[in-house]
Amino acid sequence: MSTMTNQILIFDTTLRDGEQSPGCSMNIEEKLRVAAQLEALGVDIIEAGFAIASDGDFESVQAVARQCERAIVCSLARASRTDIDRAWAALRDAKRPRIHTFIATSPLHMKVKLGKSPEEVIEAIRESVSHARNVCDDVEWSAEDATRSEPDFLARAIETAIQCGARTINLPDTVGYGTPETYGAMFRDMIARVPNADLAVFSTHCHNDLGLGVANTLAAVMAGARQVESTINGIGERAGNAAVEEIAMALKIRADVLPYTTGIVSTEITRASRLVSAVTGMHVQPNKAIVGANAFAHESGIHQDGMLKDSSTYEIMTPESVGQGQTNLVLGKHSGRAAFRDKLDQLGYTLADNEFTDAFRRFKDLADAKKQVFDEDIVALVDDEVLRGHDRIQVIEVEVYCGSNGPQRAILTLSVDGEEATAATRGNGPVDALFSAIRKLVPHDEASLALYEVSAVTAGTDAQAEVSVILSENGRTARGVGAHNDTLVASARAYVNALNKLIIKRGRSALAA
Repeated sequence: MSTMTNQILIFDTTLRDGEQSPGCSMNIEEKLRVAAQLEALGVDIIEAGFAIASDGDFESVQAVARQCERAIVCSLARASRTDIDRAWAALRDAKRPRIHTFIATSPLHMKVKLGKSPEEVIEAIRESVSHARNVCDDVEWSAEDATRSEPDFLARAIETAIQCGARTINLPDTVGYGTPETYGAMFRDMIARVPNADLAVFSTHCHNDLGLGVANTLAAVMAGARQVESTINGIGERAGNAAVEEIAMALKIRADVLPYTTGIVSTEITRASRLVSAVTGMHVQPNKAIVGANAFAHESGIHQDGMLKDSSTYEIMTPESVGQGQTNLVLGKHSGRAAFRDKLDQLGYTLADNEFTDAFRRFKDLADAKKQVFDEDIVALVDDEVLRGHDRIQVIEVEVYCGSNGPQRAILTLSVDGEEATAATRGNGPVDALFSAIRKLVPHDEASLALYEVSAVTAGTDAQAEVSVILSENGRTARGVGAHNDTLVASARAYVNALNKLIIKRGRSALAA
């Protein structure tokens, strides 16, 4: 087959499928920052969003399309002329546009979700792919719920899509149902039996419901897939998607059994991971492969002994190879601006002068309050203070009075669209009083608190607190994070961060592939 090369195309859907994670909505500015980092990372295709979903999604796709210099930029579209025309309107300024249209092919989805017969689905594929190809040279077609589709019908659907002009065929494991053996076999079977399969690049899209997303993806690559769809940190619907960083490093480290290459610049992986984590509020678990805080940590005495003699005894890759840098330097209150800037560079942050000045001032305040400042403290500080600096609502001052003889009281000052306002409230506990003050200053009666979670960024009684908050409103959810050495200040910041995201998300559709 002409498409059977050793080059694997990396299709990143962080801005589309990843953003569909509850509470992970991004505004245009955040999407542009992520898109720029994805280009630096070396991904081949960026799925910028679902243009028909809302005016906000349309504007985001359009902005990303205009910004990207190298990567193909695509928009998702259902099998309808309206969706496809809206996608093309958003993409038309892209240097390399792609329309990605899809329809379900499993008996369950066709009957229950679409209410269409197999013949009607085939006709919908013919009409939608033909129309997409008429307006855009690069068309991808996806068979939603491919892993639960009947092989004969799936082959017919693929053949139709290719006949009508699709040159990328995606066979997604939409619900994470596949196993490496069955998913790989599906690709091998379709590539062998579809007469015009040699005209298209076959693509994977694996969800992680059974924890098999990356394994399934690699099995499909070995069976002939040459494009993989994935997200930074594996974020996405339900249990998420196969992770870009895990796929890329598996192919790089195990080239002996996976003789394929990608365009991924591995030293940009950690930078991309931290940026996506910061703008979405989705924390990376410490033991997450490649980018987790413990990915290159060794506590066992036996492991430490081996590492001192030769790091390859317990590390199959170096922290530097994925942009982790050295994490054993400790900063304190006597450190200067040069040392702080060098540490930011090691951690993958590039700040404008005003952002750096603000971050350095807050670092000094934190260093005065703590005995030691660790890398994790700096990451939390920069993510919380700098990346949230453009929010409409910002926390200015927090005062809380608490003790065993309640009720507890809170005095809170917020900046709302540049104007400061203060409220004093009482509550059943300091957090309740604080959150009541936020509600008083920015009324949002229909929203409820779905999650409030506190964790320590580092060890010790003087550790920074990192707070996660999820707000729920009429089926919409928004996740916020905040960090500070005072838990209540961190709580206020996390709640306000979630509220900012909820305000952005109001009115946006939640259409999903």
